[in-house]
This record gives sequence, C-alpha cells and structure tokens, in this order.
Amino acid sequence: QVQVMESGGGLVQPGGSLRLSCAASGSIFMLSSMGWYRQAPGEQRELVALISSGGTITSADSVKGRFTISRDNAKNMVYLQMNSLKPEDTAIYYCYAHLRPSSSSIYFREYWGQGTQVTVSS
Repeated sequence: QVQVMESGGGLVQPGGSLRLSCAASGSIFMLSSMGWYRQAPGEQRELVALISSGGTITSADSVKGRFTISRDNAKNMVYLQMNSLKPEDTAIYYCYAHLRPSSSSIYFREYWGQGTQVTVSS
C-alpha cells in the first residue's frame, strides 16, 4: 500500500509565495521520479516540474525562474517552492511519484496525490 500526500496549498496574492510539500509513504522498494503537475479549470493536466532520483530536473517554461523543485531522498519527499506567483498559476496541484512498490513487483507504477488547491488572486 502506497500513499502520496500533499500539503501547502492555499490562497495567495499575486507576487506572493507558497511552498508545497509531498511525501510518499508505505511500501516503497525503489523510488524514481517525483514531481508536480497542475490542472486549471477547463484545462488539461500539465507538468510543472519533475525531478529524478539522481536530481535531474525537468520543468515547464512558464515556471522557470519562479518555481524550484527539490527532494529529500531520505524522507521520500518532494517540494515545490513557488515564488512570484501569478493568477495564471491558479490550479489544483498534484504530487506525482513513480516507484516500484516492492521487490516482487516487476514494474514501476505511477502514484498520485489527492491534489491541493493553489489560488492566486487579489
């Protein structure tokens, strides 16, 4: 049983900051990439930032220079520091984890958090 849980969403004014946290827990044999996706109303879910187990980062052009992704491998946690927030950043943010749940599991699997609402408005 694997659980992915986010926290840190909320309401913030344009130009403000938020820090999202996510922990993967339960049966985790091997943890690969972790990251963040978001979905705005009427839009498709899109990648915000992804970080591999080795620290390689992929991020959307729209957030480069403003958002920073990091992870703590010892804690199975990933973070998203969001600065200079804009109204267009308003979305539900989902934590993503790609992992192998046990030694008996052949494949890596995708796991998702429940989502946390980020609203940027004055």
